Amino acid sequence: MTTPPAVLAADAPVSAARPRAAAPPARRPPWRSWLVRLASVAAAIMLWQLLTANDVRGWLRFDTLPTVTEIVAAFSHRAQTPEYWLDLGQSLIRILTGFAIAAVAGVVTGILLGRSAKFANVFGPLTELARPIPAIAIVPVAILLFPTDEAGIVFITFLAAYFPIMVSTRHAVRALPTLWEDSVRTLGGSRWDVIARVVLPGILPGVFGGLSVGIGVAWICVISAEMISGRLGVGYRTWQAYTVLAYPDVFVGIITIGVLGFVTSAAVELVGRRVTRWLPRGEEGSR
Repeated sequence: MTTPPAVLAADAPVSAARPRAAAPPARRPPWRSWLVRLASVAAAIMLWQLLTANDVRGWLRFDTLPTVTEIVAAFSHRAQTPEYWLDLGQSLIRILTGFAIAAVAGVVTGILLGRSAKFANVFGPLTELARPIPAIAIVPVAILLFPTDEAGIVFITFLAAYFPIMVSTRHAVRALPTLWEDSVRTLGGSRWDVIARVVLPGILPGVFGGLSVGIGVAWICVISAEMISGRLGVGYRTWQAYTVLAYPDVFVGIITIGVLGFVTSAAVELVGRRVTRWLPRGEEGSR
């Protein structure tokens, strides 16, 4: 007697009937990514040295720029002077003060704009009118408005970082699913419970996206403000080096600005990853 196929299928082992799950992609060691990044920077430095040392002149005039060895010598000299570290500390104080105020104000007003129709009607038009104005264009107004140049530079830094943070927060609030808020209210939660348990955790990815953009824009504006009306700072010292044609010192200032911007942006990214560690990031391990 022939056994029906259905019986044979039922008697088959369960493991044979279930398809095997796809194996996760193999993770590359993290040191390989860092090695590639360092190699790209080293290649750019070697190319700069090659072009400037050989006075290459074509569509771009590398013969007028300092070589890498001249920049390193200028940096070694500047790093031994107290003025360099005083300028660095002054720029950091300005950027951190303005950015901290902008972070608090941007998140608070962003939440209010996203959740309160009355606040949006009163404050929203003002933000939309002021947002397209470059912060660096407010330097003359800051000079007239504030009694000291220091307060004016901090205000310019605050203004530059405020709008990216506020806009990102507002969009993050408006993108929250209403089902989450309805669930908290159904369970008897108050308005503050909704803010603490739904809004604040839900908007964290958007907020840190705005913070990351804001810190970069703030560096652009604080350096520009230091060049225009500063007395100390990396931007002021870089502009002074340009006026006396000390081009190696100009590039020392440019590189210092780049390193400071990289460190502060990386710090914001690191804090954002720590705070939003509950987000799924399965694909990042294979990058």
